[in-house]
Amino acid sequence: MLKNPVRYIKGVGEKRAFVLSKLGIHTAQDLLYHFPRRWEDRRHFKKIRELVDGEKVAILGRVLDAESTVTRKGLVIVKAVIDDVSGVAYLTWFNQPYMKKRFKALRGKRIVAYGTVKKNRFGVEIENPEWEEVEEEEGKESLNLGRIVPIYPLTEGISQLQMRKIISNALDILTPTIVDIIPPWIREKRKLLPLSQALREIHFPTSAQSLAQARRRLVYEEFFLLQLILALRQKEYKEEKGRSLEFDVFGELEKVLPFTLTNAQRKVIEEVANDMKKGHPMNRLIQGDVGSGKTIVAVAAILIAVRCGYQCALMAPTEILAEQHFIVLSNLLFPLGIKLSLLVGGMTQKEKQMTKKLIAEGETDVVIGTHALLEEDVEFKNLGLVIIDEQHRFGVMQRATLRQKGLNPEVLVMTATPIPRTLALTVYGDLDISIIDELPPGRRPVKTFWVPKSKRKWAYAFVREEIKKGRQAYAVCPLIEESEKLQAEAAEKLASDLARLLPDVRIGLLHGQMRPKEKEQIMREFRDKKIDLLVSTPVIEVGIDVPNATVMVIEDADRFGLAQLHQLRGRVGRGEEQSYCILIATPRSEEAKRRLQVMTETNDGFRIAEEDLAIRGPGEFFGTRQHGLPDLKLANILKDVKILEEAREDALELVVQDPHLRKPEHRLLAKEIRERFGDAIEMLDIG
Repeated sequence: MLKNPVRYIKGVGEKRAFVLSKLGIHTAQDLLYHFPRRWEDRRHFKKIRELVDGEKVAILGRVLDAESTVTRKGLVIVKAVIDDVSGVAYLTWFNQPYMKKRFKALRGKRIVAYGTVKKNRFGVEIENPEWEEVEEEEGKESLNLGRIVPIYPLTEGISQLQMRKIISNALDILTPTIVDIIPPWIREKRKLLPLSQALREIHFPTSAQSLAQARRRLVYEEFFLLQLILALRQKEYKEEKGRSLEFDVFGELEKVLPFTLTNAQRKVIEEVANDMKKGHPMNRLIQGDVGSGKTIVAVAAILIAVRCGYQCALMAPTEILAEQHFIVLSNLLFPLGIKLSLLVGGMTQKEKQMTKKLIAEGETDVVIGTHALLEEDVEFKNLGLVIIDEQHRFGVMQRATLRQKGLNPEVLVMTATPIPRTLALTVYGDLDISIIDELPPGRRPVKTFWVPKSKRKWAYAFVREEIKKGRQAYAVCPLIEESEKLQAEAAEKLASDLARLLPDVRIGLLHGQMRPKEKEQIMREFRDKKIDLLVSTPVIEVGIDVPNATVMVIEDADRFGLAQLHQLRGRVGRGEEQSYCILIATPRSEEAKRRLQVMTETNDGFRIAEEDLAIRGPGEFFGTRQHGLPDLKLANILKDVKILEEAREDALELVVQDPHLRKPEHRLLAKEIRERFGDAIEMLDIG
């Protein structure tokens, strides 16, 4: 019955089913899992004489009368008068003339009403209240008043009262059919309410304590199902037959690196090397703050794979980042006799075909590219290592598509967006995680300033002074979401404006609409100090490494998210000189002000990530739902950490007990996972 279309629930029907579909409610189960966004305590009635202006209250009284008036502009105002012995209050409706007749019929009857109090010279008033007649028959419980009342997310065409009634009807019909998918031993261990009771209490709680218990039960279920999928994925990876790749990578790295590895880099490279020689595929996430040296870890993994006779693929989210990786890796690996190729969308058809031929024939050791690597006609002769940079820009299925181009290749995922631990457990729980928590020696924290648009000339005067000292700078144009073409035009305009403002400064321009060779030329000139100020779109947020650049100016910084601002700031501070980030913005919203304030207070990427997560929530933190897992409806990964950890512990234990969920007591669980998660688990052998 839970999978039946919602239209069959009493009070729904075809027309209302269409309205509910806008809220993602299609089945009876969807309706039961359409949780309130908050609850209001309407258990206690207040005397009319005690009412305070602006408070939300429930009152109980008898209807004395109802009258209507029409203003000069034709607005119909209906006022009903109710009395509770301590005083009278007016209930007011606008352009609802039928309310007069309704309340005339209720004279002498008791009603309860709920709303916001307005006190004025005419007395006490509640506009557009929720209300209902007090039923004289015993045992009839109100859904709207005299209790803790659910407030639901709605859409046009359905009211709170209607939603409460429909969900109450659904609970009455469906409660006997609800089967608990959480195994009994876990329910007992964690003292969880039965699912049917939790669903009733989350919608219509009998007390604040029962609401808390219901929420805990349902949050646990959300986390448990998620962690179970991640644990099953991790088990699948561990069971896959891989290859044992062993090579003394540190000896070879020392030949090409112009610096000494940090202890953190050395530790993470050892973790990667140990993974690669285990005989089952590596599946590891490397995270570290901007400038911490994740690229060197990638180089180490590439060296191990190539020296053991395998090809490598590195996928980056933008062409500029792919091109930057190609330049950096070529400089390090070409002297060691390793052949590299670039494959991006901006190449000509002829260039692409030539590169694909080299890949298929095994004539290239390392191919670096964008989504172009996922195209069907990209075939590898012997793919042994997949590296994905800025993983949060890609989805689970894209990672899987690239893996399938080889026979169980090693997988290394990298991100320069620090991820709070709870979010890493929620989204990347199927990966082993390494953190590079140390910056190279000599790095100074970047000093960050937030200046209003009125001080823009001061900002560029400061840039000119830094350039006079022989330094270089970036200026990033405002973020425009509509198209890369509009973004390019914005960058061109900024470059033109700055050329007039700074006539003695050599200005370069970089944006996504330029040909790969043009972009490469501009970056080469900037690195060779032939350009003083590089004007760019936000495409430079990752991967650009010019130690002589000491100033980053971000125009309209309030349009950017915290993670992106931190990434852009990470383009400077890579040399020994003091570096600066200037945020030009006059924000209107409190949220934008908070983001800019955080940027001026800290350079710690993990603290910034925590703040970003708190401001935007997990879905927005990643920009998309591409991680291939559904949104959490009740769970809050910042506040429900203890429940998350319990769910993870139990999921891991269950997978050890029953790796394919084939025991009779787990079959319903396997069925529910398949139905609820679809594509995200299509490769799992369960049930």
